[in-house]
Amino acid sequence: MVRFFILFLVILAVLFGLELTPWAERWFVEPWTIMLAKISTWLVTLFDGQVEATGRVMRSLTNGFGVSIEKGCNGIEATIVLVAAMLAFPSPWKYKIIGILSGFVAVQALNVVRVISLFYLGQWNMTAFEWAHLYIWQALIMLDVLIVFLIWIRLLPNDKNQDKDQGGGGSAVPSTEAAQQTAESARGA
Repeated sequence: MVRFFILFLVILAVLFGLELTPWAERWFVEPWTIMLAKISTWLVTLFDGQVEATGRVMRSLTNGFGVSIEKGCNGIEATIVLVAAMLAFPSPWKYKIIGILSGFVAVQALNVVRVISLFYLGQWNMTAFEWAHLYIWQALIMLDVLIVFLIWIRLLPNDKNQDKDQGGGGSAVPSTEAAQQTAESARGA
């Protein structure tokens, strides 16, 4: 557990450090944020054609209200926390990659819901918008990270359970092979 925690903190620091570089900002963070605004706007236009995306801003053409997706609201930081946890956890690389990809989708899908809900909350009531933006959605996104991580851990293959199913690894019933070895050593003694 200590190894996991230390490795998690180191990976987290490295990934957050990389995210803050001008290179990452220009080639990853800004394009992703713009794409998030376009995805959110596209989904809203399926029901409300009076919305447009300009850069990282999603704006209503009816009343002019818009939300600007800033750093910290694009889901990248939450995804970094999830990636660091999955990389630090002892598991095969195949499962890490699957977990990171599916976790990215889960976090970003919820973040799209967040952006759209804040877009409509802001048009309805700015007090509700501020409260949901600063408190509710921050907690829900991090809760999503935790739940995705816990589900991922739960779905990892458990070698101990496989050993028990096969009759080894601390099982009260010895495997056939172990029983044969015990019988042979008893005959030879």
